[in-house]
Amino acid sequence: MPSLECHEQDVEADAALLAAAATWCDRYTPLVAIDGRDGLLLDITGCAHLFGGETALLEDIETRLRLQGLQARSCAADTAGAAWAMTHYGKARQVAPGDSEPVLSLPLGSLRIDEETVSGLARVGLRTVGCIAYMPRAPLAARFGEALLERLDQALGREEEALSPRLPVAPLMSEKRFNEPIVHEDDIRRTILLLARNAVPLLEQRGLGARVLALKLFRTDGEVLSLTVHAANAMRAPERIRALFDERLAALADEFDAGFGFDLLRLDIIETDPFDAAQGDMLSRTAAGEGAGALIDRLGARLGPERVRAFAYADTHIPERRSGLIPVIRHRGGDPAPQPADGAATRPIFLLNRPEPLEVIAEVPDGPPIRFRWRKVPYAVLRSEGPERIACEWWRDGRGALTRDYFRIEDENGYRFWLFRHGLYERETARPRWFMHGLFA
Repeated sequence: MPSLECHEQDVEADAALLAAAATWCDRYTPLVAIDGRDGLLLDITGCAHLFGGETALLEDIETRLRLQGLQARSCAADTAGAAWAMTHYGKARQVAPGDSEPVLSLPLGSLRIDEETVSGLARVGLRTVGCIAYMPRAPLAARFGEALLERLDQALGREEEALSPRLPVAPLMSEKRFNEPIVHEDDIRRTILLLARNAVPLLEQRGLGARVLALKLFRTDGEVLSLTVHAANAMRAPERIRALFDERLAALADEFDAGFGFDLLRLDIIETDPFDAAQGDMLSRTAAGEGAGALIDRLGARLGPERVRAFAYADTHIPERRSGLIPVIRHRGGDPAPQPADGAATRPIFLLNRPEPLEVIAEVPDGPPIRFRWRKVPYAVLRSEGPERIACEWWRDGRGALTRDYFRIEDENGYRFWLFRHGLYERETARPRWFMHGLFA
């Protein structure tokens, strides 16, 4: 066949195309699963009436895919096995619930069993699903395995088959379809506000507020644009939700491409938290804490949620690991650092990024220093307090990690330092080393 055009198979490109088609099928149902290398399974329970019935839905899927240059065969059935069998071996586009007759006439390969089992059944004269549908089960299982009976029961609706969606289903969602695609950003923003207002009653019924939201914009040419925003605190205000997506759209700038327009917009509320309705300010008419929360949300939407960070305490006693910066979206607050009852600070306000080595003179090896040199500058110790002993974290640093003895030091000029001796003399090391770790105000 000289006119036949051949190309090497690109498995990764095929998988990417199938994943893109699965994302596009989210317009019909959020329950979309990838089936092998060439198929998709859609759970359209409760969705078909939105498209005028199952027949209209299948026609819409095939027509839209054909306009994108893809040929597809579809079938609606009450089991995934029956739908798969019809698209690969049959001709029916719909199988009525409880009707197994169309499947019984199909070859045994339609049961999604391996070729070896099909060949073995053919050798004993069994070639269609109907040949084994009502045979004694024990001999079939003994000769051909339990997998054959499982696939048979799944195809005929005798056994449930779980569908594993490729993406988690949002607990709450709101969508808007358009007869004429929309292109302008102003129309998109107005639609976002409408979707947010529709979602608020659902949140109120459950006593929840939105923390993570995703906006999916379905283009007429099959592309799907997804925007995700994070909120510092649970929120319900539609205007705030719209403002977050305004920032995301502004951050996209020239990258935002509406193509020939969007015919479907969907707002998914992915994560929620219990909503604590704060008392509002009667003068400014803003809720308590809304200003800081709104600022954090806007910065996160514009710069990325991982770039807006807050201080948080960690469950450790090693000073440099005691606190750190984490994204605000994962920050839930924490207890303040413990302080003595009299209010005196036992830890310095300023810690060095890394402890810096010192040259120290001490009266006894395990006593406080009387002189030390730091950054080539000598210091004479006037007062010292300590030691405060901090053991190592052997589960993290290993069994050979050394103990620290911290001292609070004041020199002749009134400067106060926080330094430590690394290693217990004669118990852990013969030559302990000294390090500067922090400065008191």
